[in-house]
Amino acid sequence: MEFKAQQIAEYLGGTIEGNPEVSICTFAKIEEGVPGALSFYYDPKFEPYLYQTQSSVVLVPTTFQAAQPVQPTLIRVDDPRMAIGRLLSLHESMKPKRTGIDPKACVAATAKIGKDVYIGPFAVVEDNAEIGDGTQLHPHVVIGEGARIGNNCTLYPNVTVYHDCLVGNRCILHAGAVIGADGFGFSPTAEGNEKIPQIGIAVIEDDVEIGANSCVDRAMMGTTNVRKDVKIDNLVQVGHNSEIGAHTVLCGQVGVAGSTKVGEWCIMTGQVGIAGHLTVADRTIAAAQAGIATSIRKPGQTIMGYPAYDAKACSRSYIVFKSLPEMAVQLRQLQKEVEQLKSLTPTPSAEGEGSK
Repeated sequence: MEFKAQQIAEYLGGTIEGNPEVSICTFAKIEEGVPGALSFYYDPKFEPYLYQTQSSVVLVPTTFQAAQPVQPTLIRVDDPRMAIGRLLSLHESMKPKRTGIDPKACVAATAKIGKDVYIGPFAVVEDNAEIGDGTQLHPHVVIGEGARIGNNCTLYPNVTVYHDCLVGNRCILHAGAVIGADGFGFSPTAEGNEKIPQIGIAVIEDDVEIGANSCVDRAMMGTTNVRKDVKIDNLVQVGHNSEIGAHTVLCGQVGVAGSTKVGEWCIMTGQVGIAGHLTVADRTIAAAQAGIATSIRKPGQTIMGYPAYDAKACSRSYIVFKSLPEMAVQLRQLQKEVEQLKSLTPTPSAEGEGSK
């Protein structure tokens, strides 16, 4: 499908510099541009590519001033990253969706299947499960007994939603994601670790995206909640009875232990670990590999380190930490000098004897 530069500019509310009739039929990074492609520029370090790219159209910031002639047609917008996101979403929405139940799928007679649903080969929908309108279940997806999936969701291959768990509308679950596996609950006894039955459920609210091979465990009792618009990266673990607040982002390999409440609009970057039974305030940003061992009560903090605390204070401490080997050498040298000075200085009792 082709679009003219003028159509794109009108859709984005941008202004054109160059040929408004040039056509684009694909997208490309600015450093890999080809004729017929649309690219975007937002970071000054990529400016040299702007003068070399073969892309036909480039989105640039409204304030951008070119240092030399530019070949592509430019579309000026307030935020090129946001604008390219809107275009990619439009492009994705125009792809035709598959519908129908593959003959190799296994759908229970008591399951409720909505309109325009796609169920791929070897997918399983168990008794009393519900699949909403427009939802797509790719091959080998398993929807457990009594589970409910909302409208216009996409579940990629090998996703498993365990019995009685709930997934809202417009959710995307990537390959291998598991919703509602047993929480990690065991009671140590003299004979070994006795399993504690996990009889609760997991609830995924609307507009949530969960990455490949990520897990949201069911509650021991009650619910594990992933609130609306949460975005979860690949290889993330959300423990039983936890709550992830609306609009929060969990990046790759984040681990949230059981019964922990993470607030709204938080960002947990790669490999952040959060201990159990804690509360993390709204709009907390945790730097990569931060270890949150105590509750974060004050909203809007940026934290890092282990145990995690204020990022600026942690950075200052790390500067000192890096200097510890040199400081240790200096300290030992000072100790030697002090001992030498002591050996050269008469003691008070020696001075007294000499004056008699």
